[in-house]
Amino acid sequence: MMEPPQAASPDQTSEVNAPAAVSVRSVETLTKRQDFQRVARARRAAKPGFIVQMRRRAPEEAGGIRVGFTCSKKVGNAVARNRAKRRLREIARLTLPERGLDGADYVLIGRRETTATLPFDQLLRDFNAALDVLHGEAR
Repeated sequence: MMEPPQAASPDQTSEVNAPAAVSVRSVETLTKRQDFQRVARARRAAKPGFIVQMRRRAPEEAGGIRVGFTCSKKVGNAVARNRAKRRLREIARLTLPERGLDGADYVLIGRRETTATLPFDQLLRDFNAALDVLHGEAR
């Protein structure tokens, strides 16, 4: 007869259940108009589905990555603007914790019709290419 498996005691550590050490930086959201205006005067990279603006903050300002999203009424009605911003938020969520520069502000601007309709993998590729351009100029 087989004995039921015994639970591991608290002092035993399991290599299998231990979480991997992942260095993921948090990304804050820009909310103040003044921050958006500062970023608007900085570097930009235009892609078919969106525009990315990036500004390096001064060293005395707090570190971390900050990102903002905007879509004008040219993008469409509220439903279209919200869909475009959701897609932009998702590409930023997937990419910026790993590729974003510490102490940088990013603003993603949606474009008419294309932000909401381009294939998502195309948006991701374009965002990575835009970051390559912006980071190359920033270093």
